Amino acid sequence: MTERSAARSRAVGAVQAALRWIRVQEQRLYAWRRIRFTTGGLAFTLGTLAVGFAALNTGNNLLYLLLGAMLGSMVVSGWLSEQAIRGLLVEREPTHPVTVGQDLRITYHVRNTKRRIPSMAVEILEEGLPNAAFVAHAPAMGEARPSSRNRFTRRGTFPLGTVTLSTAFPFGLFRKERDVEIPGEIVVWPRCGRALRPTVHSHGREALAPPSAAGSPGSRGEFRSLRGYRPGDDPRDIHWRSSARLQEPVVREYERDAARTRWICLDVRGRPDEAAEVAVEVAASLAARAAAEGRAFGLAAGDLAVDPGEGPGQLARVLDMLARVDFELDAAEPHPPVSPAGCVLVSIDGAGGFGDTYLVERDARPEPVPGTGAA
Repeated sequence: MTERSAARSRAVGAVQAALRWIRVQEQRLYAWRRIRFTTGGLAFTLGTLAVGFAALNTGNNLLYLLLGAMLGSMVVSGWLSEQAIRGLLVEREPTHPVTVGQDLRITYHVRNTKRRIPSMAVEILEEGLPNAAFVAHAPAMGEARPSSRNRFTRRGTFPLGTVTLSTAFPFGLFRKERDVEIPGEIVVWPRCGRALRPTVHSHGREALAPPSAAGSPGSRGEFRSLRGYRPGDDPRDIHWRSSARLQEPVVREYERDAARTRWICLDVRGRPDEAAEVAVEVAASLAARAAAEGRAFGLAAGDLAVDPGEGPGQLARVLDMLARVDFELDAAEPHPPVSPAGCVLVSIDGAGGFGDTYLVERDARPEPVPGTGAA
């Protein structure tokens, strides 16, 4: 009896676990549906009521036939729109950072889990994004990869969360909607193409000439250690023996000449207004120029800092941090990790002791971005 009871308990537990899994899947696939009338659907419904009242008052068979046809159309429309958004699994493909004013394509992987019924005319909308992706046809047990293009007018990080599946298929009488939670984030970099004067020392001389051409003796500095590969690292720095032993890319790290390293210091004291955005763009442009020259550079902004490096990967890290910088009136004074005399300051109010300073006027405004931006 004891073994039989234990077996029965295990069977009951397995059935309960299966039922819980089914309920979770049903909630994930079919929950949070909403329905609302479109303008045409509301007019059609009022017309159906009017035909119904007329049929009841007159007893005309033609009016009853018309009423039946109209009610049938509403039932079919509601059922087909329900099937269009039912059983769809949606995943947002990873997004890459985008620069202010450039288009970002957001692609979704839509899988139709229904065995016989396709999904057609489904819109995919996201809160905070102005444009929607459109699924023209997702076959039964098939896939689709719709995408939307969005343009951002401000730098920053834009959280993503709720994806709404919406359709008015087939007659446009009702709009059915279902929400799917897909956490994510879009990072919008500041523009880095501003034309700036050459960087100078505090004595007025032009900054050090660009470092020698890549590959020339001594241009890479003294060897310091090995570290893991990061996107943007020079492939010539890969240590092939260590990479083969560890089965992952490993690069050589060098001690850079401190005199050739350009530290960019962004003063974040001030209101988060248009002038602050111009200051961020100036810092980004200085970083882009240093990367183009092949010079090592770092960034300090408030309590944040990016250690010196060079190349496209370093520029991406700097722009990523600049996208997250916040300006505050009570922020601390610029405090770079090295002597201010060897740093380039970007500021609205200015500060003494820095090797060079790029002052931004308080009424400065960034160049307008063409197109429609996202919130």
